[in-house]
Amino acid sequence: MCGRYKIETTPEMLRTFFNFEEHPNFPPRFNIAPTQPVPIVRVIAGKRHFQLVRWGLVPSWMKEMPKSVLINARAETINEKPSFKGGFRHRRCLIPADGFYEWQARAGQPKQPHLIRTTDGAPFAMAGIWDDWLSADGSELETCAIVTTAANGRLKPMHHRMPVILDPKDWDAWLDTDGTSAKDATELLKPAPDALMEALPVSTRVNKISEDDAGLTKIVDPDADLEGADEEQSAKKDGDQLSLI
Repeated sequence: MCGRYKIETTPEMLRTFFNFEEHPNFPPRFNIAPTQPVPIVRVIAGKRHFQLVRWGLVPSWMKEMPKSVLINARAETINEKPSFKGGFRHRRCLIPADGFYEWQARAGQPKQPHLIRTTDGAPFAMAGIWDDWLSADGSELETCAIVTTAANGRLKPMHHRMPVILDPKDWDAWLDTDGTSAKDATELLKPAPDALMEALPVSTRVNKISEDDAGLTKIVDPDADLEGADEEQSAKKDGDQLSLI
């Protein structure tokens, strides 16, 4: 799954990397959590565009805000679940990131958070879907969810799920909802190669949503870092328990 991630790549670097038209200005984020605004890249009139949306999908057909926050959509059932199949077929997007967090269980000790990033530190695109919801009072809300798949061999010791990290050569196909059928798009939803990612132990401060600074990404000695261990249950609530998949 994916319940926390980060983007510290500058907006201009992201613009070059993802080739969107806008010139956004936003600060680095080291601990992005569900329900917060996140950037997505989508295609409109044949061109890539940047947009900030809320992380936690609200399907357009819902009459009221759901009680559960839909932060993840399983690749295996995304074309079947009512909450996700519309977005999967018609509103696919890229969700830029340069790292995400996962927690590894340790016998008799609190879970140890790890930063998962590419081995070269480059940004990457998580597969996403988005939707546009209109509330009863007429206010409009754009939202998104991250598509997840089975974890690869590198990440399986920490969690059985991981976000789908799209190969850059597949970005256009994923975004082209007119030209790429749901069946063909499903073929893109697979675990990233083991060699692409690395997992680094980081401070348990990341368990707290209020913590958001560059120090969260520094490698730590897991046995020495016990700060914030009592917040592990809070981190679980903010991550796993918020997804309805």
